[in-house]
Parts: sequence; structure tokens; C-alpha cells
Amino acid sequence: MTSLKQAHTPLNPYIIWLLWGIALVLLGLVFRVGIEEMVDVWFNVEEYSHGFFIPCISIYFLWLRRSEFHPVSGFKDSLAGLGLLLLGLLIFVPGSLAALYALEQYAFLIAFTGLFGVVFGVRGLRIAAIPLLFMVFMVPFPAFIISTISSKLQLISSWFGVEFIRACNIMVYLEGNVIDLGVYKLQVVDACSGLRYLFPLASLAFLCAYLFHGPLWQKWLIFLSSAPLTIFMNSFRIGVIGVLVNSWGTEMAEGFLHDFEGWAVFLLCMVLLFIEMWIFSRISGNKVPINELVQIPDNWSGAPAAPSGPIVLNRSFYAVLLLLLLAAGVSENFKGRGDDIIPQRKAYINFPNQVGNWQGKNDYLGQDYLDQLKLTDYVIMNYAQPQTRNGVNFYAAYYQSQRKGATIHSPRSCIPGGGWQISQIREVDFPALSLDGQTLKLNRAIIEKDETRQLVYFWFAQRGRDITNEYLAKWYLIYDAITMNRTDGSLIRIITNIDRIEGEEAAEQRLQVFLKDILPVLPPFVPGQNIVATH
Repeated sequence: MTSLKQAHTPLNPYIIWLLWGIALVLLGLVFRVGIEEMVDVWFNVEEYSHGFFIPCISIYFLWLRRSEFHPVSGFKDSLAGLGLLLLGLLIFVPGSLAALYALEQYAFLIAFTGLFGVVFGVRGLRIAAIPLLFMVFMVPFPAFIISTISSKLQLISSWFGVEFIRACNIMVYLEGNVIDLGVYKLQVVDACSGLRYLFPLASLAFLCAYLFHGPLWQKWLIFLSSAPLTIFMNSFRIGVIGVLVNSWGTEMAEGFLHDFEGWAVFLLCMVLLFIEMWIFSRISGNKVPINELVQIPDNWSGAPAAPSGPIVLNRSFYAVLLLLLLAAGVSENFKGRGDDIIPQRKAYINFPNQVGNWQGKNDYLGQDYLDQLKLTDYVIMNYAQPQTRNGVNFYAAYYQSQRKGATIHSPRSCIPGGGWQISQIREVDFPALSLDGQTLKLNRAIIEKDETRQLVYFWFAQRGRDITNEYLAKWYLIYDAITMNRTDGSLIRIITNIDRIEGEEAAEQRLQVFLKDILPVLPPFVPGQNIVATH
């Protein structure tokens, strides 16, 4: 009985809160690399410049409801929090090993929620659920998800924008994400995809749904409507720019006016969001003025209630301290894992112009494409055989590291951006061909634009593997980052025209002949696992 009483001996409340503050600081030290990278994204990536406000808003709402939080004193009361903390730390390990910062950042949110649960128990987690969940909006999406969403939004916004321009009786032609006005051409680049509106508007819509007084289905619709609102208004903006450029020139799509239109569109999105909430309130029979649609409940602002008994140090603190100290040791041991092992390879500047009896001619990407692709090295060659009607376009992109925003862009996303439609796509095996000692597997696609048809082969060369599925490639990226500390990779793509006279079979044969000639040339330029790796 004596030991039990000693365990519950009251301490000065300030000392108890100081000890939990030390635990919070230790948690931040464990996840410091992921947090630093997240803040760096907030500073340098416009789509996430709102990230600074998210934790401040969450802390504000937690502070408003501080009277409802009461520290727990029993180990059993904090088991749920300990479980979440342990889960966050377990996710942190592969994230830290692979130096995949998005994984580390989500692990931090889980661990932080767990620490909160240890202090305030399950009841505290229920009260703080929405403010804690809101913090998800401060974590940047992984680069490959961003590129996929961006490419889709570019195409959708371009199409709707062109429809608006046509509604203004202006002749316009759309080729992928390039709007052709005849005299002028506008390219809907990543910066115009609408992500700059989508992420902040989605977080704002979530907050509005939280504070909106209405049924749950209306709250869900308010939040989910942020995506179509963004697409609609971004398309409208693109359409307006197209009309202005058609009348007054390309300066209408540049400089201050371009930036001002962006801010105006976002403000219009906010206005439409509030109009939507006003309509919902009318449907529910609540004739609430538009300035009272989003209000903080009065019962949240009460003063902290006096504790019913003495505040004691939860014995779970010692388990938390042990877990965090172990995690700190692990994170220190993993320090420097963000520096990839870079395999030796030949630069594509040395790629041969002559392959078999194919004669090649170099081609190059424009700076706009290079800025979007963020690749390390690439080669584009147009190969042809003597006295033939059609040649082969060969493209290979190499990424030295895919940890920090640079990631391979799948042709499934890029091809439509050029105005081409993928009419067929499937995985095929070539038993007669081998790469890295294995039967070659690749994606075979037929793409069309107007009257032109092309046959496309492509695959992902990933550290000794040849992969056809981009999502499987992402899984191996995590696995190899952990086991090999490598995230390099390549995309190989070859294209030939499907001639009306020769037909599809001739195009197929041409690419297969070219593959037989090009495969022996690739290994020095596309590193495999058998190549000696050095920093």
C-alpha cells in the first residue's frame, strides 16, 4: 500500500505540466527531420503556404475547449493514447529509414495524437478529435500523388476553360493542356492546375463544416464541394485569361494581373462556399444570417474548471519517456539516411547515335518541361533505318534521387497532357527479349490524336527491376530506400507511328526489332543492382 500511495503522491501542477512539456519537446526532437522538411515546403511551395496557419488554428480550438480537458491519472485510462503513440513511432521507423518525409510527418501526427491521449485519455481524444484531425491538412502530399493530381486537374481545367472561351464566340483548339487561340498559345502548366486553391480551400471547407450548425450529411457536402468548386473556378479563370489574351495579347496571362486573378478566384471560391452553407441552412429551416453561418459555440469559451482532486503525474509518463528515448536513439542512428547512395553510370550525353543499323538524331525538352519533370539526366533520340518510312522515338529519363519532390512521371498521366488519347493499354511479355537476366515485361499502348495513331512501349527501370505498374514502382521505392538506401530510377519509352499503309503489325515489328538492338546499350546508362554503388 505504501508504494501505491507514493506513486500517486501529488506534485506541484506546474512541475507535472513541465514534465509533459519535456515529453512534447522530445517528441519534436524525434521527428525533427520530418518537421523541418514540412516547414521548408510551407516556405517554398505555394500550394502549401497556408500550412503555417493549420497548427495555430488547431491549437486555438483546443485552447477554447480547455475547460473540458482533465488530465488522467491512471495507466488504464491512457492505454489508447499509448497505443497511438507506439503506432506513430513504428511508422516513423520505415519513414526515417527510407527518408520518406511524408511518412514521417503522418507518423508525427499519429504520435502527437497519442501523446495527447496519454495526457487526457479517451474522453479528451473525443473532444479534440476534429482539431487534431484538422492538422492533417498541414502535411504535404508525396510528390508522385501531387504530380498525378496536378496532371488530371490540368486536363479537366483546360477542357472546361476552353468551353468557356467557345461560349464567348472565340475560335479555340485544345491539344491536351495547350490552348491554341490561333495567334497565341497558352499552356496550362502545373502552377495553373488549381492545386494552389484546392489545398487551402479544402482546409477552409473542413473548418467551416466543423463549425456549421446542420446535419452531418450537409457538413460532408460542404467539405467535399471544395474540389468541384476549385475545378469550376480555376476553369473559369483559365477561360477569362484566354478571352483576355485573345483580345489584348499574352501580357494578360503574365505578371501582376495573372497573380491578381488567382487571388480573386480564391476569394470567389470562399464566397460560393458561404452561399452553399446559406442554402443548406435554408433547407434545414434555419434562417441564419450569412455572417452567423460559422460560429464558435458559446459553451466552448468557459474558464477552466477547478480539478476535482489533486493533479498527479500519470504513471504512463514513464512509458512515454522510455518510448521517446528509444525513438530518439533510433532517429540519431538513422541520421544521414537522407543522403542516397548514388550508383555509377554513364551520362546520357554519351548515348550512341548509332545503334545497330539505326541512325539517331538528338532532340531536346524545353525548359518548362524540365522544370516540371525535375529529372537528373535524359536523352531523346529519333532513330531511323535507311530507306524506311517511319522511325522510332526513344526517350529515357533518369532520376538520381526520388526523395524530395522529384519523381518519375508516368506516361499514363503525361501522354494525355500532350493532347493524345490512350485508346489501348496493356502489359505484355517478350520471352525472346531479356533485361537483367529476366524476361522483358513492358506496357504496350496505342495512342491517338486526330488522324494520327502511335504505338508506345514503356517501363520503369528501378534498381535492377523492370516494372510496368507505377504504384508497384512506388512500393519498391520505399523498400529499396530502406534496404539499399537508393531511390534512383529510370523511365524508358519508345514510340513509332502506325502508318495507314503499313498497319499496326508493321509498327509492332519495328519496335521489337529496335528493342533487340537498344537493350544491350542500356545497362551502363540505367544502373542495376549489380553496379558498384558509391556516395
